[in-house]
Amino acid sequence: MAADGTTARCLWIRDPLAILAEGADGGIVVEGSRIAETVPAGARPSLPVDETFDAGRHVVIPGLVNTHHHFFQTLTRAHPIAINKPLFPWLQALYGIWGRLTPEAFRLATRLAYTELLLSGCTTAGDHHYLFPRGLENAVDIQVEEARSLGIRAVVTRGSMSLSEKEGGLPPETLVQDDDTILADSERVLRLFHDPEPGAMVRIGLAPCSPFAVTKRLMRESAALAERHDCRLHTHLGETLDENAFCLEAFGQRPVDYLEEVGWMTRRTWLAHGIHFNDEEVRRLGAAGVGVCHCPTSNMVLASGQCRTCELEAAGSPVGLGVDGSASNDSSNLMEGVRHALMINR
Repeated sequence: MAADGTTARCLWIRDPLAILAEGADGGIVVEGSRIAETVPAGARPSLPVDETFDAGRHVVIPGLVNTHHHFFQTLTRAHPIAINKPLFPWLQALYGIWGRLTPEAFRLATRLAYTELLLSGCTTAGDHHYLFPRGLENAVDIQVEEARSLGIRAVVTRGSMSLSEKEGGLPPETLVQDDDTILADSERVLRLFHDPEPGAMVRIGLAPCSPFAVTKRLMRESAALAERHDCRLHTHLGETLDENAFCLEAFGQRPVDYLEEVGWMTRRTWLAHGIHFNDEEVRRLGAAGVGVCHCPTSNMVLASGQCRTCELEAAGSPVGLGVDGSASNDSSNLMEGVRHALMINR
C-alpha cells in the first residue's frame, strides 16, 4: 500500500548478473519502497508484477547507509591551508572560509554530496550540519528540499555550535548561535520535517557538534527534546587525543563520562568517529547501545587514529560507516569507505 492509500506497483528486478542476497539469484520483487519477495534462480515471482527490469548486465547490492557527513565541506576539498594538519588546527584553518558560506553555495554543495553518495551506492544519507552563519539559518530546509528533489532517503541532523573561542571552546564567535536560538530552531525543523514512521524518506536528528563546541546545557536539553519528538541524537566523540585533553581540562572528565553526565548514554545516540575509547568505555557504550559511525578515510587523512570497530560491535554498539566531511576525505564515495574499512580492520 502506497503512502496515499493506493496499491503500490510491483517491479521484478529479474535475473541479475550477481546479487548480494541468499536465495535471490532470480532477482527481487519491489513493491513501492519495500522488497516484497526474493526469487530463486529459474523461478518466477509468486506475486503479480506490474513491470519487469532485465538485470542481466547488473549487480544488485543492498543500498548503503551513510551515517556521518558534512555536505557543506564539498566546496573546500584539499584546500591548501588545511593540508597535513590534525583536527583542531585543521578546523581553525577552515572556520574563516566556512563562515562565508551562502545559501546558494550550500544548496549546490548539498546537491553534489547527495549525488556523489547515490553514485557510490548510497540510498540513505545522513548529514551533520552544524554551520549556521548569518543568512544560512534555513540550512536544514535546503537539505530536505534537495533530498526530496533527488529521491534519496535522508536523515538530516540539526547540528549546532554554541561554545565560542571566547568562552573556552574552539569555534570563532562569528560561527556560534546561543542555546535558545538553537533549541527553538531544532523544535521548528522537527515539527516541519521529522517522520518517525517506518519507511520514512526524511527524518531529523539533533546534533550538537562536539564537547569543544557546545555547552552542557545544550546537550541536556537536546536529549530532552529528542525524547519528546522521538528522534535520534548525534555528535562527534572520541575523535582525537586533543578532544580527550580538552574534556579533562574543561570538565575534569573523559568524553564518555561527559556523555553520560548530559544524558546521552542511550540507544537514541550514535557517535561520529569513536576512536579513543579505553576498554571500560567500550564496554559501557556497548551496554548502553550507543552507536558508532566509523569514518576510516577521514580518520586516515587527519591521522586521528583507528576506531575499535570489532570491540565496539562485540560489546553491543551498532557500528556503521560514514564518509565524513569532504574536506577531510576529498570525496563523498561511500563504497571507497567500505574498502578502506575492510583494509584497516585487516
